[in-house]
Amino acid sequence: MKTRSKCYFALGVIAIGFSKSFAQTESPVYLKDRGTGLPTSMFGTYIDKGEFIVYPFYEYYSNKNAEYAPNEFGGVSDADLEGKFTGNEGLLYLGYGISDWLAIEVEAAYISAKMERAANDPEAPNQVIKESGIGDVESQIRWRYNKETRKRPEFFSYFEAVFPFQKDKQLIGTQDWELKLGSGLVKGFTWGTLTFRLAGEYNAAEKIFEPGEYAFEYLKRVSPFFRFYIGIEGTQDEAEFITDLQFYFNENMFLRVNNSFGITPKATDYAPELGVLFKFN
Repeated sequence: MKTRSKCYFALGVIAIGFSKSFAQTESPVYLKDRGTGLPTSMFGTYIDKGEFIVYPFYEYYSNKNAEYAPNEFGGVSDADLEGKFTGNEGLLYLGYGISDWLAIEVEAAYISAKMERAANDPEAPNQVIKESGIGDVESQIRWRYNKETRKRPEFFSYFEAVFPFQKDKQLIGTQDWELKLGSGLVKGFTWGTLTFRLAGEYNAAEKIFEPGEYAFEYLKRVSPFFRFYIGIEGTQDEAEFITDLQFYFNENMFLRVNNSFGITPKATDYAPELGVLFKFN
């Protein structure tokens, strides 16, 4: 009996210590899901002043109807065709909260991709094209205009630049500068937190400014150990349904399990993501 009592006591001490790692100051109900941080480009992730985020992750892409034209691969025809695209990508995201109102981000990727050209491609039916190397490399500046209150939402903006590090590639990376300017708002409720954002994009290769990404997002903290996100994100005629499950080891480290499902014909069919996010103060 004494041995069993000692075991129960030890387990109780461990449980108390584990719970303390999640101890947080009491927050208003509208901040329960997200805390006081500024919204980042990572789904359901926020950053505070002086906080440094490191997020290494893996992403897979599968698209059975990836649109292309033969002249993109050295051919002549500019007719739209559909091939099969798959990709494996390792990425690293870094974020830093400069102040309560300003944050910066950098994200870089290494990708291996494959495209199987269409069977009805008149120039190279069923040809398989493979490329690997540096993927998208981008940076963002993000700022907010006000902090959320019980009645008023928080408004924020962001500017993104994608660097042209792969001018000679077709499947991977970015061939010319891509710039994005967007804004959004976020508001917390007792039943969850909603975010809406909208952006415009400038494509230097085509020299055009056009409507960019849009998103409707929902975030809910179920417990100190688990938070989930669902949302719809799109760009023009490409839209995806996204889920993001966050499992907390402690308040500064959590596992992210993300899945993206294409809901329009031109969107990527399926893109799962897995990684562990670390926060340093």
